[in-house]
Amino acid sequence: MDFFIPAAMAQGTAPAPQANPMITVIMFVGLFVFMYLFIIRPQRKRQKEHQELVSALQKGDEVVMTSGMLGRITKVDDNYVVLEVSDNMELKFQKVAVHAVLPKGTIKKI
Repeated sequence: MDFFIPAAMAQGTAPAPQANPMITVIMFVGLFVFMYLFIIRPQRKRQKEHQELVSALQKGDEVVMTSGMLGRITKVDDNYVVLEVSDNMELKFQKVAVHAVLPKGTIKKI
């Protein structure tokens, strides 16, 4: 059985093929483009739309908060809005907590 050992040692290991560095760079660029198109760009678009919605708030608008609370805006400050959620009940929220502006008369229909 010892006659197999010298033959096995005589065989050298083949060098591993070298990867092309250009392929690696192309893969990273492709991954970044994919992330930009499907993650970063839509998120920026949503942020811009929300910022426009928040900056356009005015007294009398009916809004839905991120918590799901409905109300009519009675006062608008730089960073806060005061909502009338029922008769004689007003609550103060941050402007960024506004989720959507509803069409006029929606609260009365509900």
